[in-house]
Formats: sequence, C-alpha cells, structure tokens
Amino acid sequence: MMKQLICFLLSLLSLQVCTAQLTDRKLQKKVDELLKGFNGEVGVYIKDLKTGKTVAINADTVFPTASIVKVPILIGIMDKINKGELSYHQPLIYKDSLLYAGVDILGSFKNNESVELSKVLMLMLTTSDNTASLWLQHIAGTGSRINELLDSLGFRSTRVNSRTPGREENRNVYGWGQTTPFEMAALLEKIYRKEIFNEKSCVQMMRMLGRNYWDEEGLSQIPPTIEVFSKNGAVNASRSEVMLVNAPHHPYVFCTITKNIKDQSWGSTNEAWVLTRKLSALLWNYYGEKK
Repeated sequence: MMKQLICFLLSLLSLQVCTAQLTDRKLQKKVDELLKGFNGEVGVYIKDLKTGKTVAINADTVFPTASIVKVPILIGIMDKINKGELSYHQPLIYKDSLLYAGVDILGSFKNNESVELSKVLMLMLTTSDNTASLWLQHIAGTGSRINELLDSLGFRSTRVNSRTPGREENRNVYGWGQTTPFEMAALLEKIYRKEIFNEKSCVQMMRMLGRNYWDEEGLSQIPPTIEVFSKNGAVNASRSEVMLVNAPHHPYVFCTITKNIKDQSWGSTNEAWVLTRKLSALLWNYYGEKK
C-alpha cells in the first residue's frame, strides 16, 4: 500500500514538473496583465502548436458555449458522413416547422424548398445560422448522440444541452451547450492534426471552419493572408471565440470564453469583445513574427 502511494505521489510530481516546463511563462505574464480588472469571469487556453508550450487560465472551468456549440454539431454530422449515413451534397427538404425565430438566412426559405446538406453546414458555421444549426443537431442524431460521440473522443466537459433529454439543469445554467477553453481548443487542434475520423473528414471540416463571416473580433487582428479556422459565440452574459491560426513559423490555437460579464452591451466597445481583440492582437504579435 505504501509503495503504491509513493508511486502515485511520484507520478503526480512528475506531471506537475512536466506541466510547469510546458508553460510559456513570458506569455503567461503578458496575458495575466491583460486580464486584470475584467468585470466578469474569463477562461483562456493558448497553445503553440510547434513547441507545445501553453498558457492556461481557468482553462478547465466550464463555460457556456453560445454558438461555439456548432463545432460539436459539425462533428456529429461528419461522423454520419464518414459512416455513409449521410452524403455531403445530399438534398434536404426545408420545413416551416424548423424555423428558429431571428434573422437567419435559412429561415427565409419557402416551405418544402430543397437545399443541400453542404449549404446548411455552411450556413451554420459561416453565418452561425441558428435554424440551420438546430436542424443539423437533429440530423446528427440529436444532442444525445453528439454527446456520446464527444465522450468517445475523450471530451468530458463539452456537451450539447438544448433539446437534449437529461440535460435540462445544465441548459438552465449554461444554455445551448457547455465546454472549457482547453477542450474547445483541443477539439480544433485534433481537427488540424487530422486526428478525428480520418484525413478527408478533417480537411473538409477545416475548409468549413475557415469561412467565418463574423470576423470583427478576434479574427480582425489576424492579417487576411493568414489561414484561420474559427468559431465564435455570444449571448448577453457570455462572449467566446476559438481560433487556430496557421502562423508561418508558430501555428497556435487559443480559446477565450467569458461568463457573468457586467457589460452586456452589443456594440464593438463591449468589454469582453475588446478583451478578445486585445488578446488576439497580443498572440499574433507574439507568434506571428516568431521564428
């Protein structure tokens, strides 16, 4: 028993030393300074994909996803395409009953109008169309099936809550979905490294994630000549963005999510969005010119 305890303590110490070695302390200091005085809760996870060095601040804390939940929904659809249960270009029939009230493009379609699955995916990821997203969530096998898939991929905190039996309490707290900054960044990294399903599926997902219409926050700080895979989300009390930036010498991924924010305004001066832009600019200046 004593031997087992000693082995456990040594392994824990080894893990702590390894983690300390992988922390980019220079960047950590810069990010800590940037977050000072923020009026709300914020989580950040950053990883240099070349060296493996990271910065983690509340990175394992659970936050609302808002529209970032559309990345797990994409995984659910791609799983079915990979298994031959769906075809990327197969026609779907839109019904008025699918409408989620708002300003979505798909919601303006006529009842019984045909639209390709690929275009519904584009609307979900590019314009963050909620009608398209909820339709795709159902087609993927509902939130229950997507959550099972996430669990099988090793994601323990990332879940779809809305319209998912047994997730009602979580939905009341987090809304449509929930995740951690670490897990959402790790999900994009797995796609980038072609570790989900197969290379073809990951390449297809990267192409879709590289067409974000909502480019005025974190994305606005990256030169337009640089390839970026991203998704963002926003509800009154939470703003979030996850980005994998294919910088020439040091590609990097980062996710920043906030909750319980004091400033719930929707203009560009919103405190959380200002923070996101500043963080993105800091990281680009740190990694973009680094060799």
